[in-house]
Amino acid sequence: MDLKAAIYKRFERYARIDTQSDDNSRTFPSTKKQLALARLLVSELKAIGAKKVGLDKYGYVTAEIPATVKARKPVIAFLAHMDTSPAASGKDVKPQLHKGWKGGDIVISRKHGVILNTGNCPELAVCRGDDIITASGDTLLGADDKAGIAVIMTAAEYLLAHREIPHGVLKIGFTPDEEVGQGVKYFDVKGFGADFAYTFDGDVAGSIEEENFNADGLKIAVEGKSVHPGTAKNAMANAARVAADIVASWPENMLPETTEHREGFIMFTDITGGTEKGEVSGIVRDHDMKKLKAMERQLEAIVAAKRLKYPLAKIEVTFTEQYRNMKEVIVRHPAVMGNLKAAVRQAGLEPRVKPVRGGTDGARLSFMGLPAPNVFTGGYNYHGRYEWVSLDGMNKSAEVLINLARKWAE
Repeated sequence: MDLKAAIYKRFERYARIDTQSDDNSRTFPSTKKQLALARLLVSELKAIGAKKVGLDKYGYVTAEIPATVKARKPVIAFLAHMDTSPAASGKDVKPQLHKGWKGGDIVISRKHGVILNTGNCPELAVCRGDDIITASGDTLLGADDKAGIAVIMTAAEYLLAHREIPHGVLKIGFTPDEEVGQGVKYFDVKGFGADFAYTFDGDVAGSIEEENFNADGLKIAVEGKSVHPGTAKNAMANAARVAADIVASWPENMLPETTEHREGFIMFTDITGGTEKGEVSGIVRDHDMKKLKAMERQLEAIVAAKRLKYPLAKIEVTFTEQYRNMKEVIVRHPAVMGNLKAAVRQAGLEPRVKPVRGGTDGARLSFMGLPAPNVFTGGYNYHGRYEWVSLDGMNKSAEVLINLARKWAE
């Protein structure tokens, strides 16, 4: 099965639309520009013959592919998100196709010194001989998750054109704001009407994911005491210094840049303030809930020590739940992963089950009643100028989707 040309045409079209989300916005979707892609997808879904195509007030795009079998089968959904990360520019993306990569350097931009190879990205090694897509060196590519959208749209068009393929009712969903942790905040799971789902938002070909981080947000608020620096001894509490001291006291072996696989971390994302007030924002991540809570207690102990060190300062730390490990839900439905592994093998790949060092829409959907593991789309280095995706990997992802549709009808 070769859908490569159709996938590339769609992906290139979607990648050029700026859909960057904004984690400081108070609207939903967080940026109106995501709706430009949403409206395009609605138009394309109608054009390929999908049914019940809709775009609601929150920016969710939904559609249905009618069953080709008479017997009642589980309703299966395929989802991807429309937004790209706020971490790097998504404006004026210019996709480049590097055909038949034989190894060595992939020059994304010589001007900017952005050169991709197996030295700075070992994961690229499995794609020797593939057609590789990158951006032009001054933006991200947006394969996270426009690769997933292109895969779902192309596979949907194929299934609608080949009614001889047996499958039950299939649902399609495209969501905004996944990158800022709000992707399914208003998603109507009951109205969507699916029994099980798959998010197409993974990385290199063959990778599938049934577990993700447990995730909390953290804030540390510091109230200092400002006096003239000439008379500050035993009288001043510099909030900025206190905040910096707390951050510096966190163990270096428990940061994102020093951990891997199932190792958890705390990441301090923002530090703001002056003498009177300071604030630290961050995230807490671990696949094991007990370990996540242990890290939070460890940070609280550090804060308690700083209260003794800086008695004139007032320090408060709070944690806010963001999402939880979807494996807790998915293991209750063994057919979900069983059929996914079988579909990957039917595509000629050996499934590689690994944990997500992050989260997906599927994490929250699983706890909302829609178990949703994650499927590869063929890319890596997301959220930056070194981002890439294998067109061959995307093709395999579309094949897995079609196999899943067929598998659930057996």
